Amino acid sequence: MDYVQPTRNFSLAYVILDSIFVCAFVFLLFFKKKRVTAYWALAGGVLYFLVDFLLFYLATGSREIFSYALDEPAKTVLLGPGGTAGILFWMSMSYGILDFAFIWLWLSNDEHRSEYSLLIVVWWICCPLMADFINNLAPSSLAFMTTRGTGKYHGVMGLIMVVGYVLAIVYNLLQKEKDKKVPLVRIFIIGFMAQFLWEAALLVFGVRSQNYGGDSMRQIMTLLQNSLVETNLGMPYIYFIHRFVTARYRENCSKVESLPKESLVE
Repeated sequence: MDYVQPTRNFSLAYVILDSIFVCAFVFLLFFKKKRVTAYWALAGGVLYFLVDFLLFYLATGSREIFSYALDEPAKTVLLGPGGTAGILFWMSMSYGILDFAFIWLWLSNDEHRSEYSLLIVVWWICCPLMADFINNLAPSSLAFMTTRGTGKYHGVMGLIMVVGYVLAIVYNLLQKEKDKKVPLVRIFIIGFMAQFLWEAALLVFGVRSQNYGGDSMRQIMTLLQNSLVETNLGMPYIYFIHRFVTARYRENCSKVESLPKESLVE
């Protein structure tokens, strides 16, 4: 068994509540004309699903998902490909959308980035509390446990991360124009916080690492390893994608080149 083996335990009520919030959050982005952020967030959800299902589940076999009744947690049933795909689709779209929206808003220095970020974090705090309230009213409700080992792919993640940051560092060393350099410390912090806030909320409110039997060191190691690597590995690549897209499109998806000159000076 891998020392770092992230797990999550959540009820059907949690899945339903979270699905409603994520849909409302995407609607809010479109309503506020943050269309580029919304499309990027949706793309993040799809990417998370492809990685989780195709790589972690099908290719490496490191992902497993079980179902059980809340009042009989010992009687677990291993889900097949269909059930696994369904749970992973929800989970990937949820955290992929919120994670990628968080990153894009902070890279863009959006004027309301703090409000959107706080909305996301408050939800990560309150969703398990609300789900627990519903679970107490229906103690035999369906629940799920997801688990994955990290030994088969954290090394690959480390390789992707070091290549990205080395390329960004070399780019900065060769770049003479200061305003075109990659803000390396800033993107590292954004990547760390995007994952850390999510991981910390999962741990504190009993969703993460229930299989560790109260081993606080394993819980902390899972929190830190995931936070340092699993989002940060993509940050240098995301930064250049962000630079490319925002140089051509505004948040409402209008092309920068097609706007009047006075609008570009705003």
